[in-house]
Amino acid sequence: MGFLEISNVTKSYGSTEVLHRVDIAVEEGEFLVLVGPSGCGKSTLLNMIAGLEEISSGDISINGRVMNGVHPAQRNIAMVFQSYALYPNMTVGQNITFGLEMHGVPRAERAAALADVAKLLQIETLLERKPGQLSGGQRQRVAMGRALVRNPDVFLFDEPLSNLDAKLRVDMRTEIKKLHEKLKTTMVYVTHDQIEALTLSTRIAVMYEGHVQQLGTPKEIYDTPANVFVATFMGSPAMNILPARVVVRDGRAMAQVTTSDGAQTELPFSQQTLTAWEGREILLGLRPEALTDPDGADRKSANIVPLRSRIEVTEAAGSDTFVTTTLGGRDVIARLRADAEATAGDMFDFAVNMEKAVAFDPQSETRIPGA
Repeated sequence: MGFLEISNVTKSYGSTEVLHRVDIAVEEGEFLVLVGPSGCGKSTLLNMIAGLEEISSGDISINGRVMNGVHPAQRNIAMVFQSYALYPNMTVGQNITFGLEMHGVPRAERAAALADVAKLLQIETLLERKPGQLSGGQRQRVAMGRALVRNPDVFLFDEPLSNLDAKLRVDMRTEIKKLHEKLKTTMVYVTHDQIEALTLSTRIAVMYEGHVQQLGTPKEIYDTPANVFVATFMGSPAMNILPARVVVRDGRAMAQVTTSDGAQTELPFSQQTLTAWEGREILLGLRPEALTDPDGADRKSANIVPLRSRIEVTEAAGSDTFVTTTLGGRDVIARLRADAEATAGDMFDFAVNMEKAVAFDPQSETRIPGA
């Protein structure tokens, strides 16, 4: 049983069910990220953990105590909102300690807690300022300080970085990660940004249309996505999904795909469970880094396959060059080295890392077991 246990939880508004039988066990000290597109139910689930939304059915427990019907103030959770929700007429110090004051914590204890949190977040010089005098990143630190000062069982973050610019988001991601490493407190974090999910979490719950599509570590989610939705939602650029046909040569399963010039090429799988799919159509999944130039290919892989195809578009991106080619009648993106000689319109010798290939059933769009 997890420290935070979400058991068979649903949420309905009238006759419309928006969350469908969610089961997630979060261990103490774990950093769980709920990720998915807008409207998938992730913020609703977070609000149910916080007690801001009622549970339609199922149970949510924290540290062995069932929270159904328990008032938010009695749950020993702390929440950091997207909007920061700071009191504009109070100083930073007053904002951080206001909750403690409302709970009757003595002045000396409040002052000691404030000093500890201010030092941890490096905001000692801001304590006498008002929120209107702070930058977005500083306001976010104050909002986090208000949560930290309470020493809760669980921290809840509701898209806390979405109002920040790109560079500040990266900086604050690092700060939140450091904070978790120091505190080892259970955290649940909602975002629609899959990069945030992959970099912050110890585990990820990918959500779509009220269902948890996959629950796993960042590596499991990235390398072995449960279905086409997870494969294309997680990763930037997204995983390439292209139609292929399984053929078997000398007992080895291969993905037969059409290249840009209409020729057929065969890419041998490392997983031999796909021999059972001989003659059938599949969807082949390749991450952009699994389709690269020969010098950029993974030297540890035992299954690098050459593939010749025409380059349609090139995009220089600093440390990488992304190129678009056509496979299986679809545009696919390859990640090449920055100094790879790739020119639009030319035929190019790609290297395909088939150890990283995954296969999906085209009917159900779920990953084929063992592939």
